[in-house]
Amino acid sequence: MCKDCGCVIAGQENHHHHHHDDHEHGIVHDHDHPHDNTTWSTTHQSAHETLHHNPQLNDAKTISIIKKILDKNDHEASHNRAHFDSHKVLGINLMSSPGSGKTTLLENLADMVDFKFAVVEGDLETSRDADRLKAKGINAVQIQTGSACHLDAFMVHKGLHDIKLDDIDVCFVENVGNLVCPASYDVGTHLNIVLVSVPEGQDKIAKYPVMFRTADLILITKTDLLPYFEYDIEKEKMEARKLKPNVDILEVNIKDKQSLQNVIDWINFKRKMR
Repeated sequence: MCKDCGCVIAGQENHHHHHHDDHEHGIVHDHDHPHDNTTWSTTHQSAHETLHHNPQLNDAKTISIIKKILDKNDHEASHNRAHFDSHKVLGINLMSSPGSGKTTLLENLADMVDFKFAVVEGDLETSRDADRLKAKGINAVQIQTGSACHLDAFMVHKGLHDIKLDDIDVCFVENVGNLVCPASYDVGTHLNIVLVSVPEGQDKIAKYPVMFRTADLILITKTDLLPYFEYDIEKEKMEARKLKPNVDILEVNIKDKQSLQNVIDWINFKRKMR
């Protein structure tokens, strides 16, 4: 059950029976993963702070169940992060509303990057986005969530078994298009990149603060459309920094290669800092 909207996460009820003895592709499990990771603590704190403020979740039994789900998810997220760390792979969670340009961004980065990357692709149905990425020669694994409005750590873990981590430098998790629920679930990555596009309007950051507080980098996309929309980009940057003063913000126009290079440079800087 999702703490934000109440949707059932497929298979989540049985995750306490999740086995770690049949994994492939060189993924080795160590159950003594630390829980002092910055990404984990930020997402974990956000999830638990907002749990009691959802008017739909107003009974102790429901809150207790969701806390157990979050705790199990956080534990599995630590496993995922340990896998990335052991293979020296930087994990990046891409989040946004539908249509902000996550898949298009990855397609275009593939033509320019100086590092190897793979993608765990999350959608409710179809494999269309993964197929688009594969057409560009990107190793992409599709996760269909069904009724779940976000990826969780268990889904991502499953996807990692189809990726040879030794062959890549960066693994992107392209989360389900949703500006609410994905912010509350640590999937085991190191960084969060949140996209918001100009056509969405200039109130998204203020309306969805939980999501943008989790961001390490905010990408304001489709800036080539600024002449056609009432969108005060500097005001949006101010809104973002009210929520998180140290957040990095970049403007992205797919037609402008320098704007894409700026994203690549940011990722490479984070790789070197690890």
